[in-house]
Amino acid sequence: MTEKSIISNSDLIEEDTFVHTMATQEEPLLIVKTIHRIEFLFRCVGINIKSSEKTRSDYIRNRSVYIFNFIWLNIDLAGAVVWFLAGIANSKSFTELTYVSPCITLSFLGNFKSLYLIFRENNVDKLIEVLKNLEIKERSRENDEEKDKIIKTEHNFVSTVISVLNVFYFVLVVAFALSPVSLVALKYFTTNEVELLLPFLILYPFDAYDLKYWPWVYLRQIWSEVIVVVGICATDYMFYIFCTYIRMQFRLLRHNIEKMIPSDGNNHVRDNKELREHFVGMIKWHQDLISSTNILESVYTRSTLLNFVSSSVLICLTGFNVLAISDVAIVVTFLSFLFMSLLQIFFLCFFGDLLIASSMEVGDAVYNCRWYLADTSLGKDLLLVQTRAQTPCKLTASNFSEVNLKAFMKILSTAWSYFALLQTLYK
Repeated sequence: MTEKSIISNSDLIEEDTFVHTMATQEEPLLIVKTIHRIEFLFRCVGINIKSSEKTRSDYIRNRSVYIFNFIWLNIDLAGAVVWFLAGIANSKSFTELTYVSPCITLSFLGNFKSLYLIFRENNVDKLIEVLKNLEIKERSRENDEEKDKIIKTEHNFVSTVISVLNVFYFVLVVAFALSPVSLVALKYFTTNEVELLLPFLILYPFDAYDLKYWPWVYLRQIWSEVIVVVGICATDYMFYIFCTYIRMQFRLLRHNIEKMIPSDGNNHVRDNKELREHFVGMIKWHQDLISSTNILESVYTRSTLLNFVSSSVLICLTGFNVLAISDVAIVVTFLSFLFMSLLQIFFLCFFGDLLIASSMEVGDAVYNCRWYLADTSLGKDLLLVQTRAQTPCKLTASNFSEVNLKAFMKILSTAWSYFALLQTLYK
């Protein structure tokens, strides 16, 4: 009777384990859930990137949206460039010229970041599939509390960053949208005069400040701003997600390597053949992560170079506007613009730095595993893995600079130099 009870309990435990495993496998992949959060941004811009399978109608719809937005934005961008050149020719004030310069720079940045991502859509799809496969393989391995903690921490971190930045970018768009209206209202209540203003200084072939055109031009400029901000958000968020999930896999690989060589308690490895097969799997895993980093590099390397160059200009010009302009509403607007520029380039460098650090931890994992219990041939192979891991997987700005926190400090240093020069010219 007791034996039957034990058997019954054992069967129930096995059945529960099987059900739990099947339920886990049926759960959506974390990378799919994370990418799904930002797919709306891609649809707004017209970039054909999805976590699920894409159809021909997706391609046509997204390309149509992108072409529409591209023409819409660049008409305004051309008008802003013409206004800037005409301002130089007509000896406009220094503050007016620096007012429009950051908007032009950010518009060019948003344009090119979206274009580069569109040109590399196939590589993006390939990288998504690689990371999905790696996550599926990880689910088939034995569960571990420490591994679950790694996965949860990385997923929650990138989700939090995206949520916080969404709020900040929304505040930025609202600040630029409402600043002219608030100034018009303030002027009316203090002087009883109506002086129409627009968010951006753009030259049109008609009088944009005529009351019959002004509301439509105002809305047009707001949508142009949305196109730029959403385009930068979408491409940057995709970069953060890729860096995070590659880093997650590097950390999981490190954990598996450290636990790879078990002991039976007498300082002998249990099964050399099984250990060798497990080690080969670790090597393939490492190669997949190196390949993933190379794909990510090919997607973002050129846009990152442009981002590095433009960020110094943006930080310099917006910082100058904050100090040089006396109007409080405009100062608050450009202050949010300044923080946006700083956060945008900081997180780009920060996630690149995290990826570099996690790739080098594989070498530490080899040292921390029980390599002294392995046979000579496996020990030599482990040494080769450790040697390879000492060369970090890194992202670059077209090989001119690595994407890490040192690059962020260089950008700040360059921006400060430009700022000091502008202050001298202004005085």
